[in-house]
Amino acid sequence: MRIDALNQVSQLYQANKPKKVSKGKENDTADKFEISQSAKDYQVAKAAVSESSDIREEKVAELKEAVASGTYNVSAAEIADKMVSRYFDSIF
Repeated sequence: MRIDALNQVSQLYQANKPKKVSKGKENDTADKFEISQSAKDYQVAKAAVSESSDIREEKVAELKEAVASGTYNVSAAEIADKMVSRYFDSIF
């Protein structure tokens, strides 16, 4: 058995004396935070989206005109394809 190793282990378990803290400078730093540039860009984009309309009025006007004039036709196969694709998209 190595005696020097035993001394090192016993030193680990001895009580440590508290260190004195100098009372020179007080901690004058205040908490602060900075917003990253990507977060600022996100805020600008989010504000622009919230200000925009959810309804594309040009598209709605075109569809209203097509329905009113009788030129708006959608095949039953297209409707069935959309219904089936939305069903499977919601499952998976």
